[in-house]
Amino acid sequence: MEYRKFSTQDAEIIIPAPRVKPSISIVGLGYVGAVSTACLAALGHEVIGVDLDQQKVDQIGRGQSPIHEADLAETLQDGVAGGLISATQDLRQAVRDTDVTFVSVGTPTAADGGCDYTYIEQASEAMAEGLRGKKGFHVFAMRCSIPPGTTMGVMAPILERISGKVAGRDFGICFNPEFLREGVAIDDFRNPPKTVIGTTDFATAEIMRRIYEPVDADPILTTIEVAETIKYVDNVWHATKVCFANEVGRLCKPLGVDSHAVMDIFTQDQKLNLSAYYLKPGFAYGGSCLPKEVRAVQHVASTLGVNLPMIGSLETSNNEQIQQAVEMVRKTNAKRVGILGLAFKPGTDDLRESPILEAMAELQRDGVELIAHDAAVTKDTPLGGLASYTKYGSQGLAKLAAGLKDMLREDVDAVMAEADAVIVCHASDEYRVAVAEHSDVPVIDVVRLFGSAPRDVAIDGIGW
Repeated sequence: MEYRKFSTQDAEIIIPAPRVKPSISIVGLGYVGAVSTACLAALGHEVIGVDLDQQKVDQIGRGQSPIHEADLAETLQDGVAGGLISATQDLRQAVRDTDVTFVSVGTPTAADGGCDYTYIEQASEAMAEGLRGKKGFHVFAMRCSIPPGTTMGVMAPILERISGKVAGRDFGICFNPEFLREGVAIDDFRNPPKTVIGTTDFATAEIMRRIYEPVDADPILTTIEVAETIKYVDNVWHATKVCFANEVGRLCKPLGVDSHAVMDIFTQDQKLNLSAYYLKPGFAYGGSCLPKEVRAVQHVASTLGVNLPMIGSLETSNNEQIQQAVEMVRKTNAKRVGILGLAFKPGTDDLRESPILEAMAELQRDGVELIAHDAAVTKDTPLGGLASYTKYGSQGLAKLAAGLKDMLREDVDAVMAEADAVIVCHASDEYRVAVAEHSDVPVIDVVRLFGSAPRDVAIDGIGW
């Protein structure tokens, strides 16, 4: 390995030379880690994936995707075939064998609504042991969603205490938030909306800038705390947009106003109203980020004694959207209800805090029999690793987990044929055809399947 030296007032820092691509270890092979492993290898980096789950390690090592994500399997296969991707459970050795470590471990909700640092602390201890005695300048890039101050307040002290080294002099630390949407994560990595690098020293900034140069030649360089905060602010804003549009829908319906016509005009203002991506009345927000981040921001504000009434009401508004769907089903008097789409969004098998699971759990308590179909969720979809996300978060998955696989049907028409009423949660051509062909089944459409619903179909939405 070729190195280049940088002199500071306190010490001489050694980093990989500009024309040498730094080798990278990635801790945590979930969505962000698996996608980052594949995409960084595609940029020519040697990448070592690290996870405590031996099954994930084996899958990545064979070039197999551990999750349902478009183009991920092919990208992993290319990296393994090219000798650029390997995987291990040994984080200490992975740090010794690489130049940069990306930290993408889980940060579930803690008992008090804040952030659970358990996985960060465990990873930091192992990384510090790997760093101890290592020569050269190593960079640790935190990518998890965490409260501002966590990188320097939790990870950095552990690294310094156990390794005996000093951050900013002997090793680098940065916060590098990811902006990957599940279902299109590979494309988002290759065409990022923005690249944010928060750090405290030039050497780390330069190493990270070179890593991302092929996909973003003009990254945003800022402080660690600003970078941490922007990740929360982005996700809270996305959650805000979903609830705002849904409230517009609930207002418009009793007035006889087409909420989608209203929002179509609203979203034409790209200068002031920003992206139209979330701004359509639909179903509740869910997934691994938005619910957890909203709770975390509420917790941070509470600990500071700051009143944030709008953010504080997001969960209430979101839960009302779920309750609206439940009440619409109840009005049909259906004894057997079909669900089309279980994951929180199409194109992924991620069931973490999926809002339809909350509705299903409530209907099940009413004695309703449930059957379901999802293009990405099968009876083989693993559920065991999601326990930490349901312990203090939404409880729908935990309540349904034992019987969820028995509810699944492989064929959409089977659901339509067996159900007394159907809730459509994913807007797909497959579901549009199924609804149109089974006009005798009442449909609660929470995603606006059609611009104009077929006249012979009994279909109704929450906000239209």
